[in-house]
This record gives sequence, structure tokens and C-alpha cells, in this order.
Amino acid sequence: MFMKDQEFQETILKGIGGSPGICIGKAYLVDKEGVDVVKKYVVPAESLSGEVGRFKTAVKNARAELQRIIDKTPQELRQHAQILETHMLLLEDKMIYDRTIDLIEKERVNAEWALKKVVSLVKPMFESMSDDYLKQRAEDITHVSDRIMENLVGADQVNIARIDKRVILVARDLSPAETSQIQLERIKGFVTNRGGRASHTSIIARTLEIPAVLGVGNATLTIKNDDIIIVDGKAGIVVVNPTEQTLLETEERRERYDIQKAMVARRSHLPAQTRDGSRISVMGNIELPEEVVSVLDHGGDGIGLYRTEFQYLSRPDFPGEDMLFDNYKDVIDVMGTRPVTIRTLDINGDKAVNYIRDSHELNPALGLRAIRYCLQKPEIFKTQLRAILRAAAFGNVRILIPMISGIEEVDQTIRLLDEAARCLEQQGVAHKRDIPLGIMIEVPSAVVAADILAEKVDFFSIGTNDLIQYTLAIDRGNRHVAHLHQPLHPAILRMIKRTCDVAREKGIPTYMCGEMAAEPLYAPILLGLGVDELSMNPQAIPLVKDAIRSIDSKDIDDFMNAVMGMTTPDAVEALLAETYGAVVNKIEHLKQE
Repeated sequence: MFMKDQEFQETILKGIGGSPGICIGKAYLVDKEGVDVVKKYVVPAESLSGEVGRFKTAVKNARAELQRIIDKTPQELRQHAQILETHMLLLEDKMIYDRTIDLIEKERVNAEWALKKVVSLVKPMFESMSDDYLKQRAEDITHVSDRIMENLVGADQVNIARIDKRVILVARDLSPAETSQIQLERIKGFVTNRGGRASHTSIIARTLEIPAVLGVGNATLTIKNDDIIIVDGKAGIVVVNPTEQTLLETEERRERYDIQKAMVARRSHLPAQTRDGSRISVMGNIELPEEVVSVLDHGGDGIGLYRTEFQYLSRPDFPGEDMLFDNYKDVIDVMGTRPVTIRTLDINGDKAVNYIRDSHELNPALGLRAIRYCLQKPEIFKTQLRAILRAAAFGNVRILIPMISGIEEVDQTIRLLDEAARCLEQQGVAHKRDIPLGIMIEVPSAVVAADILAEKVDFFSIGTNDLIQYTLAIDRGNRHVAHLHQPLHPAILRMIKRTCDVAREKGIPTYMCGEMAAEPLYAPILLGLGVDELSMNPQAIPLVKDAIRSIDSKDIDDFMNAVMGMTTPDAVEALLAETYGAVVNKIEHLKQE
């Protein structure tokens, strides 16, 4: 137990839960001063080439530092090396590297000022995206520019690996490179002013299974070295100078959390089988190849959604076929015989790629995105299709096409797949053409025309995030109407039911990969509607499997007849609580723990 002076007042800081868990310990402030304070000065014309050379040298040194960190990355984080390799690419991204050099030469300013100005222009492009994961890529821009800046200003490098105390790190920010140097026997957890749950730093923290709270804002101003602090990575709370009573309560809560975590971990690898023997596949959604380990650790039966957009972001140009193939094969190799569902490129809209010059649209959510974009850029699309077909030769691959609104898009996609396969065949390249082809059901027209579409594809995958948005005309990023984004809205339930009914009639399965699948409380309804497979973020898998094991599917028919007669989301939720009260209470208890 930590002893503390009662003159210090307990303070609670709120942030974002980056990695679950609870830790108590002394704060260790990571000093990263000197990078933010940049002064502007004019560089004489005769010195411009030297200033450009100074910037290039700083980038070269930053690259060497990252390479040394990659080489020393511990085994448990080897799957995250690609994050750092992405940062290596960002070091010479045209939007940062070339524009900084241009600014130095055109405005005759020092490299530090030019870099700071360029980053201030580039970051908002990512921060304005509605997708939280893609929004967090602005943090990658910051981490890379900070590393260059440290070399320019001669700031001392943060070396997490040299910390020899048992402490909790407190920093303005921690880059993935810094987080990957954490020694688990010394660092209990960490707190940062910046960052979010979808950041790479947060992903690495979850892999290390250490508590982390990010985006606190003023942590480094409020917390002092050696302050006793509590980090609750699930609630997103930091308690500074806790009272003795708070310490006692936290210790008890931490013990309960550890016990519950161990219990859930033991059960997570059991099949998701209802009490009467019906088995449901529960899969994981991933963004990056390294996240596949988390799916397995949480008991996932496969990859239900492999989003491929990140491989096209934070790059100076489109990725090549070999790079895409290597990324896909990395995931397939780890998953073995388990299914891997690769969704084709879904960019533009709120996922604009910085090297696409014609990406500005007044209403990108209804514009040239996903399959619409790919069919207008067939060579780019075929590069990805070739990579997928090549990777399919090594495992159990399914291909998923996003934003399908009509049969013509499916026909064109099949033609391009056939062309890609014929080309690979002629070149003697190993591949597999006979793989399941599925489409995302996320546009109302796809639901209405489901009977037509089912004739051409092997499975449906319902993307509830967009289906709800488009059906109810709700912009999820608009705070004025976000409360109307209701998964249990009768119209949404009818959309899902029609999709499942048509699929069953046509002899194909229906999967779900949107956020609705990750809510364990909805499991009885989704099973009752006829969804055959659920896919979600890996951390949600254990609780959803627990919920499924609590259900007797023989009782679902009467329940669903009542559900489909409800006229409001609140009425559906009340019926859910009334019918499955024990399941609901159990899940709520586990979620709170």
C-alpha cells in the first residue's frame, strides 16, 4: 500500500480508455520539451541549400533511429513492426518531405518553421475525417514530425528502455516507437495528454496488456514526478493523489478485474454455442496485419472483416501488388485454416487518400467511394484483386465488396476478378480464383434488391454502421442528430430481417460486421433475425460469445414475433430486458467490471 501525505488533494482527470486494466504507482514524467517551441527566422539565399541539407540530415537520422528501434523490438511486439515501418515511409512522404523543402526554398525560412507549418496544413486533412481510426492517423503525422524536429533542434531523445524504476509514465504523447520500448517489468501503465483509442500507441498498449489512458489534455501540467496516481484504462480515468479510501476501493476493484479477466480469457476459446446446441461463428475485425494476434487471443474464429484502407493511407503513392500480397499473406499465415475476409478498398468519402488530387466532394458519403471509386480506377482495383487472389492460394480467403447498390457493380467486379485470374494464370503465378465472393449490405437499395444480388454472390455481410446512417439519414459525425443513430429502430430490424430471409431462401449465409454485432445485449435479436456469423473488434469477442452461450434458440421465435411488432427502439429495448433480463444483467455486470 502506498503511503501519502494528506495535504495533497485527490484530483480526477478524465481521458480516453486506451487499454483496459488498473494500476497504482508513482508517476514518472517523460520530458519532451523543446519540440513544440519553434521560432521563425529568415535564411539568406546563399544558405538555403545548407538549410535544406540540414532538414535532409534530420530525416536521415530519424530514419536511422527508427530502424534501430525496429531491430530491437521485443518478440511480443514483432507483429507491430509494420507500424514503425509505416513511420519510416512517412518520413519521406511527399506531403511532408517535399513540401517542407519547397517551403524552405520559397519562403526562405528555417527548416523547423517550415516543417511545423507543413504539418499544421497536413494534419487537419486526417483530423476532419469522421472515421475515428483514420482520424487518429493525424497522430502518426505528429509522431514522425516530432522525431524529425528533435533532430533539428538537438533535443534529447526519450529513451523509455532506460527507465529503471517501477513507475507509471506520464507524457504529452508517446509514439509507437517509444511505446514499443516499454519494459513490462518496470512500466505499469501510462497516461498521455494526446492520442485516442484507435491510435497505434493504444493498439500497442493493448498488445502489452498494460493500462493506458490517453487524450487527458492536461496530465503533464497536473501530475508531478513521484505523485501517487491510479490509472483506470477501462473507465478512462486518472486519479492523482488518491485518498486512502480511494486506494482501498481501487485495490479491491483491481483484484476483481484481474479475476474476471482470467475467467473471461478461459471461456473466450470455448465455442459460441447456444444452450440448445446451435453454434455461431464469432469473428474479429482488423485494420492492420498485427491485430490478427489480438483476434486469436480473444477467441475469434477467424477474420470477418479485414479493412485494407490503411495500406493506402500515409503513403506518397498507391501500394504495389507485392506489398499488398505480403500484408494479406501475413494475416492468412497466422490464421491457418480459419477464414480471412478481405474487404476491397473503401477510400474517398471520409477516407480520402492524400495523393488523390480529385478527392474533394461536397457530400463524400454519397459520392465516389468504395466500389464506385474502384470501378472507375480498374487498374488500381485489379492490382488489389491480383494480390488477394495470390494470397488466397495460402489459406481460407473470402473477398468482400463494399458499398454495392446494384447488380451492375457486382457483374463488373466479377469480370475484373476473372481478368486478374486469367492474367495470373498466363504469368504462371500461384493463385486461387475459386474463393467466396460477398457483398456489403449497407445501402438500402441492396436490401430491396437482395433477391437479385443473391443470385451472383456467395454471402452477404451487413455493415450496420452505414446501413443505419443511410436508412435513417443520420450523419453519425453530426452531434445534433447522432442520438438518432438507433440500431434497434424498427426500420433497421426489418432491413436486417429481409436480408437474412432472402439469403436463406437463396441458400447463402448472412454475416454482420458492423458495430451492432459487437454489442452482446443485441445477440438474442441478431440470432433471431437469422444472422449466421458475427464479426467485431477483438476485445468484444469474449462477451459476445458469453451472451450467445446464455441463449436458448428454441425460445427465440416467440420473442422475435413480439420484437417485430414493436414500433419504437425503446419498446424493443424494454422487451429485450424483460425477456432476457438475466442475460442482460450478467453482461452489464461483466462490462462494468
